[in-house]
Amino acid sequence: MARSTSDMELLAPAGGMEQLLAACRFGADAVYLAAQQFGMRARAANFSLEELPHAVSAAHAAGVAVHLACNTMISEEEVAALPPFLEAVQDAGVDALIIGDRGAFAMARTYAPRCSLHVSTQASVANSEAAKAWHAEGAQRVVCAREMTLHDIARMRERIPDDLEIEAFVHGAQCMAVSGRCLISSYLTGRSGNRGACTQPCRWSYALEEEKRPGVHFPVEEDAGNTFIMNAKDLNMAAHVHELASAGVDAVKIEGRNKKAFYVASVVAAYRRALDEGYSPEVERELLGVSHRPYSTGFYFGAPEQATDFDGYEQQTMHVADVVSPQAAGLDARAGAGRLFAVCRNRFSEGEELEVLAPRRGGQVVCVRGLTWHPDADASGCYPAPQAVPAANRSLGVYSFSCEEVPAPGSFLRTRTYRRSARH
Repeated sequence: MARSTSDMELLAPAGGMEQLLAACRFGADAVYLAAQQFGMRARAANFSLEELPHAVSAAHAAGVAVHLACNTMISEEEVAALPPFLEAVQDAGVDALIIGDRGAFAMARTYAPRCSLHVSTQASVANSEAAKAWHAEGAQRVVCAREMTLHDIARMRERIPDDLEIEAFVHGAQCMAVSGRCLISSYLTGRSGNRGACTQPCRWSYALEEEKRPGVHFPVEEDAGNTFIMNAKDLNMAAHVHELASAGVDAVKIEGRNKKAFYVASVVAAYRRALDEGYSPEVERELLGVSHRPYSTGFYFGAPEQATDFDGYEQQTMHVADVVSPQAAGLDARAGAGRLFAVCRNRFSEGEELEVLAPRRGGQVVCVRGLTWHPDADASGCYPAPQAVPAANRSLGVYSFSCEEVPAPGSFLRTRTYRRSARH
C-alpha cells in the first residue's frame, strides 16, 4: 500500500531536552528517546523517570508524539525492574514503546497497556512472516531490519496486515553488524553494544600481523597503510523519500541520539522539506552542512558501502551560537528591541556574516554589528554592565548585536566553513 510523503511520520532523535525541543521546533512529527535504563545509547543524556513526564508534556504541547526505546538485551537480573519501569513510562504519557526483547514486549502488554508497541530494529524483522508474528502478539509497528532493500520492504508491505505500520531508518550512522547485533565491542573492550555501551571498534583501523613475524604488519586490503575495512558510511535517503513512500513505509527515522541539538535541527529541517516539498539542492546543502561521514544509501538499493580509507567527519557549516530571549542576559524584554541575543558555542566576530537556521524558514543572513558581551550575574545577583567586544569567544557566554529582523528564540547561527577531521 503506497503512501504519500506528506503522510509519512518524521521521527527524530532526542538524546536530551535540548534535542527534543529542537526536533519539535524544526518539524518532527514524533521523537524517540530513552530513560536511563534499557536504552541502546547509554552515552546520550537520556531522561530520568522523574524528568520524563516534563519531556513528554513539552513534546505533546507541540503536537509531537513520544516513542521510548526499551531495546537493549535484557539480563535475567534486570527482569524484575521491568514492571515498575513500564508502569512509570506509561504514567509519564509516552505514546509508544520501541522493544526488541520478546519477553519485555509481552510484559509491556501487561504493565503499559496504553502504550503502542513498536518492534525495534534489534529484533531484525526482515520478512513478512516475522512481521505478522509480532503483529499477532500486539505490535502496531515494526522497524525494518537495516539490511532490507527497498524491494524487500515493498514485498513485505503487500503481505502484512494493513494496520501494521512500517518504520525505516533514513539518515545517520550505520552499523556493520546485522541490525546492530554485534559482539566485537564486548569481545575487545568488555563494553557491550547490545546493552547500549558500544565503543565502535568497527570504526578502528586494522592491519594483519603474521604470528611468526611479530611486529610486521600487512594491510587488510591492497592499499598503503591500514584499512578501516568495517567502517560503514552514513545513511542519507533524503533524495529517495518518494520511493520509500511508494514502498509503503509509514514512518521515516533519523538516527542520532548522541547528537547535539544543532545537528537534530538541521537534519529534521532538511527531511521536513524533502517530505513536504520534494528533494532539492537546498535539502542537499543542509545535509552536507552537518558533521557526517561519507554518505550512502545503505542496503536500500543493493550492497552497502564502507569508508575504508579513514574514519572521520566532514561538514560545511560551523555552529556558532543559539538564539535566545533577552531575559537570558538578565534584561527586560523591551530592552532587547532590535537586538539579537545569542549563547556562544564557537567564536564569531564583529562584522562577520552569519547564516540563520530557523524553524520553517531558510535563507536569512545577519551581519554582526555592535557586538556586546553580557556578563553573568555577580555574587550579589546583579548583572554587570554589558561590554562592547570585537569577538564572541566565551563558550556559553551571552552576546547581542543589532539586528533588523530578529530570529525566534530556538534558532541557530552558523558560519559556512568547511571542516574535515579524522577520529583515528
